[in-house]
Amino acid sequence: MKIATFNINGVKARLPRLLEWLDEFGPDVACLQEIKSIDENFPRLEFEERGWHVETHGQKSFNGVAFISKYPIEDVMRRLPGLDGGDADEDEQARYMEATIKGVRIATIYLPNGNPRPGPKFDYKLAWMERLQARASVLLEGEVPVVLAGDYNVIPADEDCHNPAAWVEDALTQPESRGWLRAILNLGYTDALRQIKPHGPAYSYWDFQRGAWQKDHGIRIDHLLLSPQAADILEDCQVDRVPRGKEKPSDHTPVWVELAA
Repeated sequence: MKIATFNINGVKARLPRLLEWLDEFGPDVACLQEIKSIDENFPRLEFEERGWHVETHGQKSFNGVAFISKYPIEDVMRRLPGLDGGDADEDEQARYMEATIKGVRIATIYLPNGNPRPGPKFDYKLAWMERLQARASVLLEGEVPVVLAGDYNVIPADEDCHNPAAWVEDALTQPESRGWLRAILNLGYTDALRQIKPHGPAYSYWDFQRGAWQKDHGIRIDHLLLSPQAADILEDCQVDRVPRGKEKPSDHTPVWVELAA
């Protein structure tokens, strides 16, 4: 079972590239972020007429997440719960959706950027990460394979960016941001890519400016975190750089994990 995470940076703008990638790479599940579309305007038919199952949690012009799956998408939960399982309706940003697909509990996640910092956007990021850590803990209680896939907007370590000095003041590298990511891992989750490739660059994002893609000046912010039950059946995890080199690409590229059946 191949599960990919892909920040598409606007589903309408990238639709030809996305359909092309789905046809060529053929993931079983694609977890999309930053679809930038309300649910009613998502190009659902473009996928369904090709046999894909679709679920969305959209927002006008910003954010938004989706599942594109070969298999039925069951027990869908939209929005990240509040702390202690409380009501999350006060969070108007569409950044989280969770579902069961072929026996695997999967989340598609678009974590807040947090810039500029300090300030309310960074505070929101950290509060959101605390909620994510709480939900990740609850998911472990089910003792089923769990994949937390998405754009985390966290650079885990200096080796995960081309020029660490350029990111020292950024919300993506702050000790608090990295600390909450480690808190999730410390629950028992595995960073799938680092399990396969422990060291070295494995970028998933390149800015559109300053020739970042051509120079390979990237960062790693798209992650797949696996529960112990998912890590036990991990076969591979890689960055698919091909889509980033296409015409009119997203600034992110897919990262995928393969789990044994």
